[in-house]
Amino acid sequence: MQIKLTSVMVDDQDRALKFYTEILGFIKKMEIPAGDHKWLTVVSPEGPNDIELLLEPLGFPPAKTYQKALFEAGIPATSFFVADIQQESGRMKNLGVTFTVDPTPMGPVTIAVFNDTCGNLIQLVQT
Repeated sequence: MQIKLTSVMVDDQDRALKFYTEILGFIKKMEIPAGDHKWLTVVSPEGPNDIELLLEPLGFPPAKTYQKALFEAGIPATSFFVADIQQESGRMKNLGVTFTVDPTPMGPVTIAVFNDTCGNLIQLVQT
């Protein structure tokens, strides 16, 4: 068994695609029309045939409630691992990304949390 797809709910797929590709550096893998929305995935350039991240549209009212509750509680929707959290967070801040938690050592890892502009907080992790 493998994980090949995971998702993050976004309030605007076009804005999410721009943020996740132009700011985070992911690569668009699939964009297939699906009614009012799209099946829209991105992948890491470090593993383009690995796990895809689905930029899931918020079309289900309970999903909106859940996303808002996570955000308001300061809980990240997902985590991305990076090799150098200081360098990556600095690069992202230079591009205008807002961090709610600057790089902070937490035992064996260092974490940082940023706003993805699409309704989510995302955590960076360096081991």
